[in-house]
Amino acid sequence: MRRSAKITAPLLAALGAAFSAVAAEKPVSWFHDITPVFRRSCNGCHNPNKLKGEVDTSTYAGFLKAGKHGPSFVAGDPAKSLVLEEVAGKEPSMPKEGDPLSPAEVALVERWIREGAKDDTPADAYSTKLKEPPTYLSPPVTTAVAFSADGRWLAVAGYHEVFLLDAGDLALKARLVGESPRIEALAFTADSRRLAVAGGAPARFGEIEVWDPATAQQERSFKVGSDSLFGVSWSPDGSKLAFGGADKTVRVLSSTDGKELMKFDNHSDWVFRTTWLDDGQRLLSGSRDRAMKLINTANGQFIDDVNKLLEPVVSMARHPKQEWAAYGGAEGGVRAYKMQENQDRTSGNNDVNLVREFERQPGPVQALAYSPDGLLLAAGSVGGEVRVYKTDDGKRAATCGGHGGAVFALAFSPDGKRLVTAGFDGLVRVFDPADGKVRAVLDPVPPEAMRKPVASAN
Repeated sequence: MRRSAKITAPLLAALGAAFSAVAAEKPVSWFHDITPVFRRSCNGCHNPNKLKGEVDTSTYAGFLKAGKHGPSFVAGDPAKSLVLEEVAGKEPSMPKEGDPLSPAEVALVERWIREGAKDDTPADAYSTKLKEPPTYLSPPVTTAVAFSADGRWLAVAGYHEVFLLDAGDLALKARLVGESPRIEALAFTADSRRLAVAGGAPARFGEIEVWDPATAQQERSFKVGSDSLFGVSWSPDGSKLAFGGADKTVRVLSSTDGKELMKFDNHSDWVFRTTWLDDGQRLLSGSRDRAMKLINTANGQFIDDVNKLLEPVVSMARHPKQEWAAYGGAEGGVRAYKMQENQDRTSGNNDVNLVREFERQPGPVQALAYSPDGLLLAAGSVGGEVRVYKTDDGKRAATCGGHGGAVFALAFSPDGKRLVTAGFDGLVRVFDPADGKVRAVLDPVPPEAMRKPVASAN
């Protein structure tokens, strides 16, 4: 916010008139009265990730800090409070876009300042931790699944939790309940000893959780940014975690203490996927801006786009034998690329790293998975089916049908004999990838976590 005209006596009188229309039985509440106004009109430009005028209106602590032109408010003195200079009057300076604050809303802010500008934010106001595991009326949409490399575990994303199943008989072994309501990605370390969970609370925070599957205990939790995180991946030695975010960044953290080792800002849209190269120094990211970017994690340097920018990248899978990665596009494309510099593309923008283009899918390709031997590639999209392709010639090898909606998650078992699928209907299906026949269908939610819906009065 910037300094504009001084608050005059007539303006204060006008504010007082508007204030008279506001109920005065109890003091104005920062959390219950002011926060909703700022959330609607101010927080879009004044938040930790976009500090216009160096002002943060998203929390009391942020708002209390002085901005570029000084303190935004002076407790007990509306006439010296810059925020009122910006939002009051016939032609207020703020907000720059959208409807101005109503006279009643301006009066609320004025009264809150006059009453001492107190902070009444509850201690747990920004916490989404559950006091007990969630209950469900129906299976939750499943956004991620992952097998451990030793073949012991199958992790399935739920709401606020990960269902940890025995990968052999698919029996539920543990419910890993965390703070993030939405789970976006799961990844085991190469030695299967730790499970990383990426997610968050959209528009509130991003979080990386690290779990010990053997004990079902959370080892660490790292809050990152103010929006969801995606595409978590472990470095080959398990010492680092990479992920993308809705804030358009790619980050690398130390897996032991959460220290940020790299922040990459070269993407121009949400980053959905990351995967490491074998040297543990380079990283490939995939974004809605259409690019698969090769990054030097030692210094955060952008190396090159490995692909031709054809469509938004929404899913990605690393080939297990070659330094190749396939991506699934928002327009149904599936293409595999060499994970290397693209310096020979010339002025014609040739797609020199392209290994193979597969059959176009019926909609956005939300999930991809290579078989452990790299001979098959499975693609999940809309239309209730998963298509499995031979990677040597791109021909379809099998079709796995029967899904109740879009497929968001795929994983091959370490022996390659099973393909697990999940998505909109919340059910986990197990297919034989050789013939596409279903071998099992299960609801990962335990019976005790299901709550019968209340009968309608009608």
